[in-house]
Amino acid sequence: MGCQGSKLMPCCWDSQFKAAVLEAPDIENEENNEVDNVPAFREFTLEQLKNATSGFAVENIVSEHGEKAPNVVYRGKLENHRRIAVKRFNRMAWPDSRQFLEEARSVGQLRNNRLANLLGCCCEGDERLLVAEYMPNETLAKHLFHWETQPMKWAMRLRVVLYLAQALEYCTNKGRALYHDLNAYRVLFDEDGNPRLSTFGLMKNSRDGKSYSTNLAFTPPEYLRTGRVTPESVIYSFGTLLLDLLSGKHIPPSHALDLIRDRNLQMLTDSCLEGQFSDNDGTELVRLASRCLQYEPRERPNPKSLVAALTPLQKETEVPSHVLMGIPHSASFTPLSPVGQACSRGDLTAIHEILENLGYKDDEGVVNELSFQMWTDQMQETLNSKKKGDAAFRQKDFKEAIECYTQKAADSFFVNSQFIDVGTMVSPTIFARRSLCYLINDMLQEALNDAMQAQVISPVWHIASYLQATALAALGMENESQTALKEGATLESKRSSVTGKK
Repeated sequence: MGCQGSKLMPCCWDSQFKAAVLEAPDIENEENNEVDNVPAFREFTLEQLKNATSGFAVENIVSEHGEKAPNVVYRGKLENHRRIAVKRFNRMAWPDSRQFLEEARSVGQLRNNRLANLLGCCCEGDERLLVAEYMPNETLAKHLFHWETQPMKWAMRLRVVLYLAQALEYCTNKGRALYHDLNAYRVLFDEDGNPRLSTFGLMKNSRDGKSYSTNLAFTPPEYLRTGRVTPESVIYSFGTLLLDLLSGKHIPPSHALDLIRDRNLQMLTDSCLEGQFSDNDGTELVRLASRCLQYEPRERPNPKSLVAALTPLQKETEVPSHVLMGIPHSASFTPLSPVGQACSRGDLTAIHEILENLGYKDDEGVVNELSFQMWTDQMQETLNSKKKGDAAFRQKDFKEAIECYTQKAADSFFVNSQFIDVGTMVSPTIFARRSLCYLINDMLQEALNDAMQAQVISPVWHIASYLQATALAALGMENESQTALKEGATLESKRSSVTGKK
């Protein structure tokens, strides 16, 4: 193993090390960590966030405990195609709307590329929501405790703790030193594989709620005494994260400290790290964890000291994070399927053939409440219009198809279309077909709107993303088109893997 217990001397933390950690030189956190390409904090309407998350669809839930979580987090996409994460608080978590807005606006002033920055909030009625940058590459808990392809490398673990320390230092310098329930689920990975600290933890889950929801064994001792979180409590939680990264497991601090005192570090270090780090590096990280977990808060280092201690330990600094993590980079493509290729090159003839052959197979599970309405005159007329539209689509009479699919236009929640949204009869395939018809007739914005509505109805349908990519490219929005194309490829890949397991 790269870290042999017989060579590490963790129980003799000399005063020189203590002084070095507690009285670090006044180094600056990297100023280039500040970002200017993130929009200013704003208030969203509930309607905007409903649309962005496809009506808070279960398929868009990304929070740890799914829809059973007290505060559910959804992924979503705004009208400008920026991807977002939306935290929906439990009702009445923040009864005082003014207090919620003040807290959210304060956190929303922070802008740093070590954070998943807060973009906005929503406060309507008893609804309280936060909106942050979406991080597409899972949490530290996923990569550390539940990895599938490869365990996290030592160099990447060191990078995670440094970036996290830099995030805490930045927040402290900006007057937001308190972080609630810092744990491996609060560390997220962006599209480049870089770790970022979630800004959701800079606000409590409710006005009067607990700052820690984890097992009491991982809670700072002073919090158990007073019920209050302090800047020193955050450092204690940072120490538990150091233990997580050392061990690859969520070890209670008391047990870890016993192992350290007994010099039984083979039990503490992750066997997957064998040969990846020197005894000196292991000793330094164990020492730092021990200092963070001191019982007396005043004995713990501050964020600036953490940055100073972790910076010299960094390895493979020239290697991008996505390479160390073994995850696809945003600049690289998943090989595209025939439908992805057709949408990528804007081949409308090929797209038409694919949609015609697909039929309404992908509506299964979406359009499933028609039978009891079939006898009504209105529904029968609607179905007849659908048949006419399908016939026109098959015969490539695309203007006629648009008219049929938009038969007897009436105000609707989705679009002005009586057919597309009559009662429960909502079909993503109809939106996809009409989107293509609009593209062929050079009605580009209408085509984009329909492709987006198809995804509102069926959030994980890859064809909706592919059609958005085609429409965006036609509108000259090449960057947004590439993003939509990648999303479509990712959704299709996930769909294929699920199908393959059945």
